[in-house]
Amino acid sequence: MYNIGICDDGKNICAVLEEMVQLYSQKNKIKMDTKIWYTGEELCQFLEQGGHLDILFLDIELFEVTGIEVGDFIRNKMEDRGMQIVYISGKSSYAQKLFKTQPLDFLVKPITQQQIEDALELGVKLLEKNRQKFEFQNGKDYYYISYGKIIYFESEGRKIKIVAVGAEKAFYGGIRDLEKKLPREFFTIHQSYVINKAHVVRYTYEMVEMDNGTMLSISKAYRKQVRERLLRG
Repeated sequence: MYNIGICDDGKNICAVLEEMVQLYSQKNKIKMDTKIWYTGEELCQFLEQGGHLDILFLDIELFEVTGIEVGDFIRNKMEDRGMQIVYISGKSSYAQKLFKTQPLDFLVKPITQQQIEDALELGVKLLEKNRQKFEFQNGKDYYYISYGKIIYFESEGRKIKIVAVGAEKAFYGGIRDLEKKLPREFFTIHQSYVINKAHVVRYTYEMVEMDNGTMLSISKAYRKQVRERLLRG
């Protein structure tokens, strides 16, 4: 089962979005439990009290606490990088402002059933991939780490270092062939680095900043394709 949240100050919009989510749930035989909030304050309180959401449809233009502030609260105060956030708005001018909160998608009202279904389908796929594990060997021991927790891989001579949330591990191998074995959220930015897009909070033409504060260089050979991957999703 997936926990789906809807936060919008328009009660009619919330009702319509909930119907769309349930229609997708019924069509695809995927159980989804929906919860609705009309203010960002109520949603943040729910999360602070231990509430869990897998996918959140979040209006940007909320009163008092905006959707962008709620997104920042989720990513930084709650330190939740796994929740898939889909921003919704009546305007199309927010895309760059939202990047730091790592949204799954950005939908402009009026929203169609197909847009909701596409977002849910992608969100479910990412959630399932994040639950899958990367397997590697160090000496005689085998280790497993969730893809969603991996921030980036770094080549160190004959070894590859895994930098993950709360941990660092290493194994022998070459980084050149690593990307081929990983989910599409991972891609090469440098001959020494393969990053997880889900952990990027800022980027320029020459570097990316990961959510653990690490700044990584993008080599000239990869700059165009890295920008395309970050913008395209």
